[in-house]
Amino acid sequence: MASRDRPRIADVARAAGVSKTTVSFTFNSPGRVGQETAARIRQVATELGYKPHAVARMLARRETHTIGVVTPQALSTMFLNPFFSTFSAGVARAAEEHGYGLHFIAPYEGSLATAVERAGVDGVVAIGLSGDHPEVERIGATGLPTVLVDSAAFPGQGLVDIDDEEGAREAAEHVVHLGHKRILVIGVEPPHPATRMDPDGVMGRRLRGYRRALDEYDIDLPESWIVVGPATLTGGRDAFDQAWADGCRPTAVLAMSDAMAIGAVSAARGLGLGVPEHLSVVGFDDIEVAAFVDPPLTTVHQPMGEKGAQAVTLLLAAIERIDGWSLQHRRLSTSLVVRASSAPAPRDREEVAAG
Repeated sequence: MASRDRPRIADVARAAGVSKTTVSFTFNSPGRVGQETAARIRQVATELGYKPHAVARMLARRETHTIGVVTPQALSTMFLNPFFSTFSAGVARAAEEHGYGLHFIAPYEGSLATAVERAGVDGVVAIGLSGDHPEVERIGATGLPTVLVDSAAFPGQGLVDIDDEEGAREAAEHVVHLGHKRILVIGVEPPHPATRMDPDGVMGRRLRGYRRALDEYDIDLPESWIVVGPATLTGGRDAFDQAWADGCRPTAVLAMSDAMAIGAVSAARGLGLGVPEHLSVVGFDDIEVAAFVDPPLTTVHQPMGEKGAQAVTLLLAAIERIDGWSLQHRRLSTSLVVRASSAPAPRDREEVAAG
């Protein structure tokens, strides 16, 4: 063996009297080599100071110790939503505890499936992937272990979500008990232009929860009082401005994300409305800043970081082929957090309408 080089697989094969393939199997697929032969090869490798290349071993095993986080929207859009940052921190915490890295996967040249196919990951956590996404079958065909988050259930995949419908119902009941009847709903637009608001997806379930509470008290929610936009501060502001321009004069807003709720507060103030004097606003998520904005935001708390950590737990079970992982559906609880952005409905509705 030349002293100028570190020991190579060919050097071990020659010294042990076996092929390079047998040496490779010894370190990457030991079940394919006899015990005596494998022991001799490892002994020779130790004497020569040979160490398998970590990357080569992972590629041979088709293992990268990397988890993919799949989002149907561009990452530049996703990270504008504080929910995604907190969720991703939960994913990262659990992944790091088990020695895994993260790879964020967003559409590549307009195709999410292409991005997933190109990613060198052991499995994926897919957040917000609706069942009618045009590439969902192609993504499934990759064969990668997959855990869904905030999606409708797909056959053979793990799922982590919350009781969106019940959380939304509590939020709507809260404003109804405060005397509000003119209620604007700000929802999150579908992540892909070819999809609709999936009735079994997050937004569909939250809308169903709002309607349950309003129907119970005979309060009408016309379709024109449901507006959508990106789950960002700007998205909430623009959605409220558009509703106001279209003639909606609400005394309460139910927003499907805290970022949108905070944006709606900004828009209302720009129109001369006081929050909560003229307009009550209730969000969903309980992001960290919700308790510090002015006024502090009433919202539905969900365990965003825990949702990410639970998804990783299920995914690692899938990667390790633990029986029953695909049947796992973990539903986490929500709770209403009442703060200063919600108050009794104003008595003088003309004041609101003139705002």
